[in-house]
Amino acid sequence: MTERKPPGMSFATWVDSQIDRSIARGDFEHLPGAGKPIPGLHREETAYDWALVKARREGVDTAAMLPPGLALRRERDELPDRAARLVSAAEVRALVDDYNARVEAFWRRPQESRWAPVPGLADADAVVAAWERSRPPDPPPPVEPAPAARRRWLSRWRR
Repeated sequence: MTERKPPGMSFATWVDSQIDRSIARGDFEHLPGAGKPIPGLHREETAYDWALVKARREGVDTAAMLPPGLALRRERDELPDRAARLVSAAEVRALVDDYNARVEAFWRRPQESRWAPVPGLADADAVVAAWERSRPPDPPPPVEPAPAARRRWLSRWRR
């Protein structure tokens, strides 16, 4: 632990004296990355860029960072992929109806800005039709082989 700052000395002077002593001791020599450029220093980074990189590095879903209108638009774009995992047309229609109900609730709320993106409704019939086109055709029912003709025991005995 470093010693305490003496009274009457400014913090800038105190920090500079600590750094000078460390340089004299050789604490800053042979550090990893010495003499190499700092990565990412050449480009200008906004606070949003930094937060996005940090969220991705920590495994956080970046969709949660979107404003509500954009999040709903993104969800509308992902509806066909989500519908592909469902097993019936009724489930697909329920998924689209749930999305449309949330969009209508979004429309009723006051917006933060007049430039906020406004999502549109999803066409349930189009999503269901796309889901039906993407489904593999139902395999024909298995055909059971006809039972082999049985020979009567009497005809075998006569041979």
